[in-house]
Amino acid sequence: MRKARFLAISSSVLALCGGHGLMAPALAQEAAGSATAGTGGTATGMAASDASGGDIIVTARRREERLVDVPIAVTSFSADQLEKSGAIDVTEIAQIAPNVTLEPSRGTNSTLSAFIRGVGQQDPVSGFEQGVGIYLDDVYLNRPQAAVLDIYDVERIEVLRGPQGTLYGRNTIGGAVKYVTKQLPQDFSLRVKGTYGTYDQADLIVTASAPLSDLVRVGGSVARLSRGGFGTNLTTGEDNYNKDIWAGRASLDIGGYGEPVLIRISGDYTKDKSNARGGHRLIPGYASGAPVLDDPYDTRGGLSDPRQEVEAYGLAINASAELTDRLTFRSISAWRKDDSASPIDFDALPAVDVDVPAYYRNEQVSQEFQLLYDDGGMVQGMIGGYYLGAKADTQFDTRIFTAVNGLTAFTQADVDTETFAVFGDFTFDFTEQWSLSVGGRYTWDERKARILRQNYLGGGSPVFGGAGLALGAPSTDFSGRAKFEKFTPRASVSFKPTPDHNIYASYSQGFKGGGFDPRGVGINAPAATPGAPTDTEISDYLSFEPETVDSYEIGYKGNLFGGALYIAAAAFYMDYKDVQIPGSAGCTVGGLPTFCGIITNAGKARFKGVELEASARLAQDMMAAGDRLSLSGSLGYIDAEYREYIANIAPNPALPTVTEPTDVADFRKVQNTPKWTGSATMAYSAPIGEGDINFSTTFSYRGKTYQFEIPNPYLDQDGYGLFDASLVYTAPGGRWSLGVHGKNLFDKRYKTSGYTFLRADPVTGELATLPNGQFIPTLGTEGTLTTFYGNPRQVFATATLEF
Repeated sequence: MRKARFLAISSSVLALCGGHGLMAPALAQEAAGSATAGTGGTATGMAASDASGGDIIVTARRREERLVDVPIAVTSFSADQLEKSGAIDVTEIAQIAPNVTLEPSRGTNSTLSAFIRGVGQQDPVSGFEQGVGIYLDDVYLNRPQAAVLDIYDVERIEVLRGPQGTLYGRNTIGGAVKYVTKQLPQDFSLRVKGTYGTYDQADLIVTASAPLSDLVRVGGSVARLSRGGFGTNLTTGEDNYNKDIWAGRASLDIGGYGEPVLIRISGDYTKDKSNARGGHRLIPGYASGAPVLDDPYDTRGGLSDPRQEVEAYGLAINASAELTDRLTFRSISAWRKDDSASPIDFDALPAVDVDVPAYYRNEQVSQEFQLLYDDGGMVQGMIGGYYLGAKADTQFDTRIFTAVNGLTAFTQADVDTETFAVFGDFTFDFTEQWSLSVGGRYTWDERKARILRQNYLGGGSPVFGGAGLALGAPSTDFSGRAKFEKFTPRASVSFKPTPDHNIYASYSQGFKGGGFDPRGVGINAPAATPGAPTDTEISDYLSFEPETVDSYEIGYKGNLFGGALYIAAAAFYMDYKDVQIPGSAGCTVGGLPTFCGIITNAGKARFKGVELEASARLAQDMMAAGDRLSLSGSLGYIDAEYREYIANIAPNPALPTVTEPTDVADFRKVQNTPKWTGSATMAYSAPIGEGDINFSTTFSYRGKTYQFEIPNPYLDQDGYGLFDASLVYTAPGGRWSLGVHGKNLFDKRYKTSGYTFLRADPVTGELATLPNGQFIPTLGTEGTLTTFYGNPRQVFATATLEF
């Protein structure tokens, strides 16, 4: 019977590193245990052969190839790497992958902000698409809520740099992060993993599977993940930065393991009841004089309605069938839903002032079809189609203290997305040395928006249990629809002077559709228009256009010294046009203080940089029999700058509503994109009796990071390094293991995000102060300059038992 080419539930490099740490680019396994790789940018960071000379076999272009032959870029982490390094969630891989940023979004625990090579999006409200695609078993997650995925039951995680879309799924302009869960084994299995550590970390994960027949298997995992807070909310007494999660996954596999058909029906569920994450004020209170707290993980925010709660779940059917020796058909069907209550106290003080309780409700249905062709010789490729129907509803109060007994600006933004796409990609191997790949995608996007903005006095809006009275007519009551379509091509040429060296060049174009500012009351509203503005005028200041990027890349990958050294290098240049810049600012509407949405297609940006990943293993004759030592590292450099940034600036402070377009590119920075990123790892393993001991240590570095486009010396984070280490003993046969792991062992304090509502120069962004040095609030009475920090030092022990 023909071997089924399921091409993995997702596509990427499955690299087994022999127990080395997360930071180590993985050493390869035998070709007989071939791995798979995802589509995307430069396949870097993997060693191309193991000690016995076997090659990593990948399916980056939907067919089996050696990694060194693939002219596209992937960084991948196997289950073994993640396990032995003690990786906790998906954000940790950004410490290793060059030019990548993955962080929890400001005041949330589970909303993800993702940037790759300077392209991303950190605004989580409905209407703004993410610049980096997040995939769970090849299912695109349309919204960032509940996307900080905890690591358990994982087969591998991949990072794909550069525009994606000619080979699968949703078009993504910046890149993709793919989380791939394990395929069920053929035999009964039971695995229990427990973790206990500092800050009362206590995790338990139970995974089991069993065959129901020769063709049918069932299994799943249940996870309880908990941790006390890194700090305390001094107003409510609750832990701050704690963790309280129940999660599970289950699947039914039919076929596979030599059969020409594999059908996988899977479901997942996550319930996050962690406390709302409170920020740390960096300045004293403007009105109260409240001092800055000593512990950066402590907060004084008083907002508790609603309590934070995130519930996310979904179903998927992944099926693959080998129709003939040349044709394989694949289908990916999915439905997902998530509901989040995410309150944020912006000023981090007890008073009801710049408090924002919020609900996010998202639902999506997607379907993807692929037909893969391989003639076994010159031509290989695929064609496919994709559909996504998604609803994203956001509701929030913005509660501001005023002399008129409290002002609330309630916003409801319902944004629906419907997208269709057809795509294809083919490779022609003209000779053993030269090959050409060409691909393209045509995307049709439609965006529908219903945006309501209503002021209330004397309490919050009824949606959040308030008793406030409606104040006048809605300041925004808008319905709009927009359609966008675009053809995006990709091409690459590859030259292999020898089978173990590959020089390539590629071009790809990325596209992200436009939409409508979900916050309403755009700050650039036509204030001079007599009477109420028309729907057309409202659309003009709430809408934004698509953005595009043209990405050029050259690279080299090679095996040297018989596979003992693997090097992958890439240089890229990107032209980024009509960059979408969302945000909000304090303003005055109808004589009342409130906040306004700011959305603009800022203009043009240019990114250029280099990436280097390498791994090496020490010669066997230099060590004791069975010992292994590997050295690995990564380096990323990016020069990211705006070439044009058009903002509406009031040239006369006495007439703040009269503005004119001004190019402020010289005073703007690309957010969440440090110029330098890098990592270095040493990993050592040795036999102890019939068991194994593995030690790894990693240092990672990130250069100065700007949290927003306007530099802020209080929120921006200077360059810093993190040091991790792990020691794991595995018993004979792998039946049980014990490990000790340390994260951020030097206890470095570093900022990951923040908020600001202070008066600043509209061009330079320099903060204004009074003669006594106080900053001047633009929203609320105390002034908002609040930041959030990355995790402090954590030490924890793990134990696993397998049957």
